[in-house]
Amino acid sequence: MRVLISGAGIAGLALAHRLGTLGHDVVVLEQAPAPRTAGYMIDFFGPGYDAAERMGVLPRLRELGYRVTEAAYLDDRGRRVAGLDFDRVARAVDGRLLSIMRPDVERAFREDLPPAVELRFAARVVGVEQDDDGVTARLADGTSATGDLLVGADGVHSAVRRLVFGDGHLRHLGFHTAAFVFDDPHVHELVRDRFCLTDTVGRQVGFYGLRDGRVAAFTVHRTSSPELPEDPRAAVLETYGSLGWVVPRALARCPEEIYYDQVAQVELPRWSSGRVVLVGDACGAVSLLAGQGASLGIGGAWVLAATLDDPATRHLTAHDFTAYERTWRPVVEDRQRVARSGARWFLPASSRRLRARRIAMRLSHLPGVDRLVTTGLVGKPVPLA
Repeated sequence: MRVLISGAGIAGLALAHRLGTLGHDVVVLEQAPAPRTAGYMIDFFGPGYDAAERMGVLPRLRELGYRVTEAAYLDDRGRRVAGLDFDRVARAVDGRLLSIMRPDVERAFREDLPPAVELRFAARVVGVEQDDDGVTARLADGTSATGDLLVGADGVHSAVRRLVFGDGHLRHLGFHTAAFVFDDPHVHELVRDRFCLTDTVGRQVGFYGLRDGRVAAFTVHRTSSPELPEDPRAAVLETYGSLGWVVPRALARCPEEIYYDQVAQVELPRWSSGRVVLVGDACGAVSLLAGQGASLGIGGAWVLAATLDDPATRHLTAHDFTAYERTWRPVVEDRQRVARSGARWFLPASSRRLRARRIAMRLSHLPGVDRLVTTGLVGKPVPLA
């Protein structure tokens, strides 16, 4: 079977890896001219961790990952006011947890792609046509690619989703986020192996040291508008410029090109149409509030690959994706609900709720409370089908 995958992000590369290993002819179409380097640190665990292990990519992910000791909340003078021990979180998932930059997850899968996978950059999908004989993806450069199936794995702002399912499937959660990397030995020394966050209301900046001596930063702030600013860097400087500690140093070193987006979820009544199916954030973005987008993208790719490789369906002219959606949609929707309900704790909107979060963090070492806190972070275990 020849499968076209739009998007060389985490979900797209994981699906390409699995389908290529199973012997399928795979073409990955990525609109970016080269692999992306922008992104933020994630905590990687859950179904994606299990799938990566089965695919043989986990050892490389561990090499690229980081040992984070705690998430520390700091006041405007850099004093620790609360924190969460990462060993406690790791125990909640039987030690199957690592911290890693999102671009490095893509790198690990990209490096290990089977020979049957063709990876094309600067290949932006602008049109989709399908019939009984196959599906064609029309590209911005005037060329096209044809296959038996087209998988939209092109993220929360998926072009394939828009072309096949129409607009209006984003649910804005009331936040904007940004990420960038900068050089500052002083900040790197202060942060070291901790994930340091400002203990602030309505807006927050986080820092973590990278092994090359640089510092990765991420920001998030509350806003009712989903509209993105014309100048993301200027918006970041204006929004966070009055915060204390090392935030002014970081903003002074903020590069011109940064990652910036709204925090949103994707909600669709169905994930497939004929020979087109969606995976990862394209159909079920859970947002950074859920903390498992990469894991769910890889886990969803594993389940979809199993559906496509099922002998009972491989011979069909147009695949029935009922099994894939029946298996994976409940997992995604559960994490989406958890993210929405936990938004008030992720970034408190009032001083009162900020103080309540501090108390919860300080009590997190107590029996019972630690289980409540860690379960809220990692969610229910998801067996990988």
